[in-house]
Amino acid sequence: MTTITSTAPATATGGTSASAHRAPRGRRLLRWLFVAPALTYMALFFGYPLVNNILISFQRYTPKTYFTGEAPFNGLDNWRAVFANELFGDALWHTLLFTVGSLLGQFTIGLALAVFFSRRFRLSGLVRAVLLLPWLVPMVVSAVVWRRILDQEHGMLNSVLHAVGLVSADGVPWLSSPSVALLSAVLVNIWIGIPFNMVILYGGLQEIPRDVYEAAALDGSGPWRTFRSITLPMLRPVITVVLVLGFMSTVKILDLILALTSGGPADSTQTLGTVTYQLSFLQLDFGQGAVVGNVLILISAVFAVLYLRANRADFGKGK
Repeated sequence: MTTITSTAPATATGGTSASAHRAPRGRRLLRWLFVAPALTYMALFFGYPLVNNILISFQRYTPKTYFTGEAPFNGLDNWRAVFANELFGDALWHTLLFTVGSLLGQFTIGLALAVFFSRRFRLSGLVRAVLLLPWLVPMVVSAVVWRRILDQEHGMLNSVLHAVGLVSADGVPWLSSPSVALLSAVLVNIWIGIPFNMVILYGGLQEIPRDVYEAAALDGSGPWRTFRSITLPMLRPVITVVLVLGFMSTVKILDLILALTSGGPADSTQTLGTVTYQLSFLQLDFGQGAVVGNVLILISAVFAVLYLRANRADFGKGK
């Protein structure tokens, strides 16, 4: 009897333990089943093109490949050719200047407008709606319009500047001078990106509790100190999102440059995006075009990793 009595609980305990092990395994399987469609989508539409682009950068991939299917492996020849090309170095530098200049201008003006509109006044909604127009218009259309505005001989900007006596009758060669064309492209891109920054930052400002500002005012905090000590720290997650999204869209920009300057004059506005387009679709050297595309992907990946590490460090400090 003693043996039977001691064995029964052991069996029951063993059965409970086995069920406890099976339950988590079933839940894990169910989780993977829910995630599987998203993973499949990412593998097909993101993973496969990425892997294929990397492979092409090590192959002699030409228009003939589309008919014969032959793309001989050529090792690092494509990479050496791209890195030895002076245009690549210039385009890398132009991309850096274009991206940093655009982000600084878009964010600074966008934040200033967001703070301005956070203080409600009559017709503020209408003015915000009007300021959204540059963001709603297709980028190619905006670039074509600005190309007419910045034209040296017949552009409206030079006409206005000459009328007020700021420039001579010859005007400023906004798009035809190698020393000015990249700056012009940056200014146009800032104009296009301001509404996006303003809308996202304005939404973030609305989430900051009003009583925090009231408490700061009671403590005698001035506008600048309040902005620096309360607004910026509480707006930091939104600022991070705005800068990351802005970087991702700016570093690979193509249509704006093509419609505005086509990479000229004298390659002064060539960026990594335009060089990729030029190598792949004008020179039909898809291998070298894939190399520049991979460099763009690598730059974006490094920026994303740094952003995630910074966010993780901030989260750890907050805890």
